[in-house]
Amino acid sequence: MNTSKNWQKRLPMWITLSRIFFVIPILVLLNNPGLPSKIIACVIFIIASITDYYDGYFARKYNATSNMGKFMDPVADKILVSAILIMLVIQQLVDPYMVILIITRDTLIGGLRSVAAADQIVIDAKPAGKWKTALQMGAIPFLILGPQAWDSFPLSIPLHQWGYFALWVSTILSLTSGWGYYQGYRKALSSLNSKFIR
Repeated sequence: MNTSKNWQKRLPMWITLSRIFFVIPILVLLNNPGLPSKIIACVIFIIASITDYYDGYFARKYNATSNMGKFMDPVADKILVSAILIMLVIQQLVDPYMVILIITRDTLIGGLRSVAAADQIVIDAKPAGKWKTALQMGAIPFLILGPQAWDSFPLSIPLHQWGYFALWVSTILSLTSGWGYYQGYRKALSSLNSKFIR
């Protein structure tokens, strides 16, 4: 019975960490120019993206939420997305400027989250941030496959271009949500300080 409960308590963290481990085979496959390798990398990335839902689902189901889980969940997301975007920059499939903006924003917000946690301030996730993540996860598979993958379609659907556009939109939303998070922290900190003054 205890073994079963221990397994249930650890499952959400295992799922979260799997997103980090998925990065290795994806990068290895992306380094191979063949289309079959890119298709497999795309499938693995989609599976990794889906785990972002299930770690939270099982954490709630088994009452296994933890501070470490709350910390590692966004970290795993950032490692997965950042590593793949950097590889796509090397392959000249995405604009380096957007990747710089995304990684810089995520680094700054990660630091701000740590400061907020130290001040015992909890700031709700912004809708723009959720849309940003959804767009990134939706755009990256099309970018992984590259423009050549879509040339074989009868209508030559430019899905790579749609993925590129979606990633730029996600970059704008990333900056917007980051600014909203900063403003939320300042507001919460001001409210907290006013209570101490009283």
